[in-house]
Amino acid sequence: MYDLIIKNAKVVDGTGAPWYIADVAVLNGKIAAIGRLHDASATRAVDAQQNVLAPGFIDIHSHSDFGILQHNLNESRILQGVTTELAGDCGLSPMPVNPDKVDLLQKYVGFLGSGGGFDWTDTTGFLDTVANNGSSVNFAVMLGHGTVRLAVMGFDDRAPTADELQEMRRLTALNMEQGCFGLSTGLIYPPGCFAKNDEIIDLARVVAAYGGFYESHMRWEGDEVLQSVEDTIEVARQAGLPAQIVHHKISGRKNWKYKAHATTARIAKAREEGLDITADQYPYCASATTLTSTLPTWTFEGGTEKMLSRLQDPEIRQKIVAEMRATFSADLKQWSDVFVASVPGEQNAWVKGLNIEAIAERQGKDPFEAAIDLLIEENGDVSQVSFGMCEEDVELIMQQPFVMIGSDGSTIPLDTTDVPHPRNFGTFPRVIAKYCRDRKLFSLETAIHKMTAMPAARMGLGDRGVIKVGMWADLVLFDFAMINDTPSFAKPAAACEGIRQVYVNGVLTAENGRHTGALAGQVLRRGED
Repeated sequence: MYDLIIKNAKVVDGTGAPWYIADVAVLNGKIAAIGRLHDASATRAVDAQQNVLAPGFIDIHSHSDFGILQHNLNESRILQGVTTELAGDCGLSPMPVNPDKVDLLQKYVGFLGSGGGFDWTDTTGFLDTVANNGSSVNFAVMLGHGTVRLAVMGFDDRAPTADELQEMRRLTALNMEQGCFGLSTGLIYPPGCFAKNDEIIDLARVVAAYGGFYESHMRWEGDEVLQSVEDTIEVARQAGLPAQIVHHKISGRKNWKYKAHATTARIAKAREEGLDITADQYPYCASATTLTSTLPTWTFEGGTEKMLSRLQDPEIRQKIVAEMRATFSADLKQWSDVFVASVPGEQNAWVKGLNIEAIAERQGKDPFEAAIDLLIEENGDVSQVSFGMCEEDVELIMQQPFVMIGSDGSTIPLDTTDVPHPRNFGTFPRVIAKYCRDRKLFSLETAIHKMTAMPAARMGLGDRGVIKVGMWADLVLFDFAMINDTPSFAKPAAACEGIRQVYVNGVLTAENGRHTGALAGQVLRRGED
C-alpha cells in the first residue's frame, strides 16, 4: 500500500519532455511508482482531474536566511508552489560569524530581518538551528563573500593582506565542508563592492575544489553591465567552476531594449566556449533592496555607523547628494519609481507603500534630502522597491535557454504590515500564467523545466526537481487555466490562485491557498544524499 496516489494527472515532469497522463504514487516521502495504477491502493487518493502535476518549484535565489527562523510555515514560498529554496545569495549569508564583529554583521544583514542575535558561528550551527526550528520547505544555503570579508576585514575599503586572504580561504573551505552549495557575491553592496576580481577568483578556486558553484549579484547592472558579465565569466574561467548570474536584468532607461541582446549573446558565446555559465531571473520590471543602495559606495567604508555619521555631516552630505543627483540624472532615474517597502520603526510606518517623491512632497523636502533623512531616522534600515527595467528586456532574457527562474524573495507571513515586492509571493505562478499561458513565450514544459530540473542541476541535487521513481515527492498540482499571480505591488501578501495542492517530501503542505501547518521540509547540505 502506498501513502498517496495522485490519479489522472497531466504530468509535466521537469525534464522538458512533453506532458503525459499518469498516476503518481508516493511511499515514505518518495515517488514510488508512475503509470496506470488502477489496482493500487493508498492511504490517501487524489483525483487530479487532469490538472497539471509538476515537481515542486526550486527557488535558486532567495533571501529567507532569517525569515525561515521567524516564520517557519514559509507561506510566501509554499503558497506559490516553492518546495525548495537556496538562500545566502548576493554575498549575504548568516555565516561565518566573527564574535568580535557581530555588531557589524547585524547591521549588514539587518534589512533582511535578521531579528535577534546570532547563535551560531558557521554553516553547521546555522543549518542545525534551521533544522531544529522546523520548516515547510527544503532549505539550502550559499556562502556569502560579503559575510566572509566582513568577518575578516570589517568594512575596510582596501585589498586584503596575505594573512587576511588566507583567513578568508580558511573560512570558505570550512563552510563549504559543512554543506554550502557555493560562493555568492554582492558586488553592489559593501563590503563586497570593495573587493577586486582577483580576490573573488582566489576564493572561487577554494569553492571549485569542493564541487561548488559561483553566483554573482554583479557589480553593475546598467551602463557597465556587459563588463560585469565579462568579470563573472572570468571568475568561472580562472577558478574552473560553474557560474550563475543572479537576477539578470538591465537597469536604467537609456540601456533598455539593446544591452540585453549583448549580455545574453555574450553568455551564449561563453557557453559555446565550454564555460558553464547560467543565469536566473524574476519576472518583474521592479527590483527590491535596501535604500542605502542609492548612496555612493564610498559612504559605507567603515560600516553603518560611519555611513550614518557621514550622512549627518553637512559638508559630506552635500557631496553625497551631488553624487546621487549625478547618478540619477545619468541613469534617467526618478524618485517616483522608488517605493518604501518597510521600515522598522513605528514613527515612519506611514511611508510604507509610498514613493520617495510623494514622501518628500508631504514633508516639503527635496526627494534626495527626504531619502537621506529617512535613512538617518531608521539607522539605515529601509527597504525599497524600485522600477528600473522594461518589459521587452524581461521577456528577452526569460526566453534564453540558459535562464532559470529565481524569486530573489524571502519568507514573509501573509499577515505582514509591510508592502514588500510581490515577487516574494507570486514569482513562479506569474511565469506560468503571464509569460507561458498568456504571452506564449515558451511551452509549459519549458516553463516548468526552468523552475525545477534546471535549478536542481545547477545545485547538484540528484534527487529533486524531476517527477521520476526514487525522487523525493516534492509536487505541485495546479490548474493551468486558472493559475494566476494574485499578489500585486499594491497588495503583495496574497496566496496565488489555481494551485490546488503542494506536497513537500510527500506531505500535503498547502491546499487551495491554505497552509496545512505541516513542517516537512529538510535541510539540504551539499554532498549529502
